[in-house]
Amino acid sequence: MPKLKTKSGAKKRFKITASGLIKAGVAGKRHRLISHNGKYIRQQRGTKVLNASDAKVVVKNYLPYGL
Repeated sequence: MPKLKTKSGAKKRFKITASGLIKAGVAGKRHRLISHNGKYIRQQRGTKVLNASDAKVVVKNYLPYGL
């Protein structure tokens, strides 16, 4: 069987934690922040853990062998 290729974009955008969860940067913090309130901007800092259904797609299709 041929090996599966890892998606290059996924390598750059996702990290796998030690417990196997998927970390990703938060969407919605690049521009147009003047129209959002301070609470929204604070909550968008850093990274978040993907929910289970999204993480399953990422691991299965984009990162078949992990990182």
